[in-house]
Amino acid sequence: MTINVAIIGRPNVGKSTLFNRLVGRKVAIVHDMPGVTRDRKMAEATLRDLKLRIVDTAGYEFSTEDNLEKRMWLQTKRAIEEADVCLFLFDAREGLHPYDEHLAGLVRESHKPVILLANKCEGKAQEDGIYEAYKLGLGQPIPFSAEHGLGLQDLYDALKEFSKSVKTTEAESGAKEDNSTNQDENISAAADESYKKRPIQLAFVGRPNVGKSTLVNALLNDERMLTGPEAGVTRDAIATDWEWRGRKIKLVDTAGLRKQARVDSSLEKMSAASTKRAAFLAQVVVLVLDADAVLDKQDLTIARQVLDEGRALVIAINKWDIADRKEALDKLNYKLQTSLAQAEGVPTVTISALRKEGLDKLMSAVLKVYDRWNLRVPTAPLNNWFQDMMENCPPPLGKNKRRIKLRYITQAKTRPPAFYIFSSNPEGLPDSYLRYLTHSLRETFDMRGIPIRITVRKTGNPYADKKK
Repeated sequence: MTINVAIIGRPNVGKSTLFNRLVGRKVAIVHDMPGVTRDRKMAEATLRDLKLRIVDTAGYEFSTEDNLEKRMWLQTKRAIEEADVCLFLFDAREGLHPYDEHLAGLVRESHKPVILLANKCEGKAQEDGIYEAYKLGLGQPIPFSAEHGLGLQDLYDALKEFSKSVKTTEAESGAKEDNSTNQDENISAAADESYKKRPIQLAFVGRPNVGKSTLVNALLNDERMLTGPEAGVTRDAIATDWEWRGRKIKLVDTAGLRKQARVDSSLEKMSAASTKRAAFLAQVVVLVLDADAVLDKQDLTIARQVLDEGRALVIAINKWDIADRKEALDKLNYKLQTSLAQAEGVPTVTISALRKEGLDKLMSAVLKVYDRWNLRVPTAPLNNWFQDMMENCPPPLGKNKRRIKLRYITQAKTRPPAFYIFSSNPEGLPDSYLRYLTHSLRETFDMRGIPIRITVRKTGNPYADKKK
């Protein structure tokens, strides 16, 4: 039984702080600046025996124009419509604001159950603000402090009342879903490998305003992410569960990354940290490029960081419908060959997120590179390849002027593929020889476009213990 809970209120009343408090970790960005949260951010949480799906929303600001504030409200409105219960926060220190009263009227029109929380009630000085909240018509306010965790017991008691009404509805729908899911899994379980049954964490990264959020919306076929002509609309990493051709995927939209030298505000630093954390936790990262500025210095920096963390990489060239195609492709190929040699053969796909063109090609490339990222090479073919390499091009002389002897190779792990080469005297083996082996590995076992780790280890002396 899971209760869908939407946290709503005007800007800077503590919604993201409450979101983090209920989730149990710092998931959402919290900052003193009003209006930090813009998209809906979701996470699973538990409050004692209650299972919750928490939705953090943007602060409500009224606007009749087609601007960012109005688009933010439409996202919040959807969160209210999909919620089982709303947590309405207001700042008890400041008292009621006209926006509080206006939002309260909109919530009453939705006929959704509401729990009214008088936040920032660390002391008795906020009593006047608490009593003033009765005029909202949303019931008795609960004195609360999201920062210090005060009032959680009262919140639990209030949520417990709504769990009974949610339980019956979810049990009926869950039974129907279980029947269809089990049937599909029984058909495909024998054919799929174990890693294919796990969800793929797929993160979209890139510079600001290249179309990452538009691309995620195009894949979902839904206006899930807040988009607009303004640069830097997305400020936090937003994850959404999705399924494509039977494969479960968690899509993660991220904030745009600018050059580090240009990042001066603390909020943008927090957004950049959130993006990097999401990218480094993903299995596959899609680097979204603008067709008019393919692989500039910042794009290359992002790509190198992704590969250094061992993530699989796919490059998506967006806005292809309005691009100078020949010039863009020539520039891309040149940059890949000269500046991104550590991911030789990285998949590149041309798309138009706005027109929903090239999306199937993009996802096919994602699944293919994910399979390569999980590849385990059988021992016999791997060592046969290794012996052929030693015969065709023996290792060079070492520091002691003796030829370095490489005895055998084994794959240590996958995700990404990592190999150990064992040698009795590995000192002085040049990086150029390791690059030679890495290049051949990619070509022989079709591991193009993913990072490969090769480590040379020294074998022990079997007679060492027998020496007196």
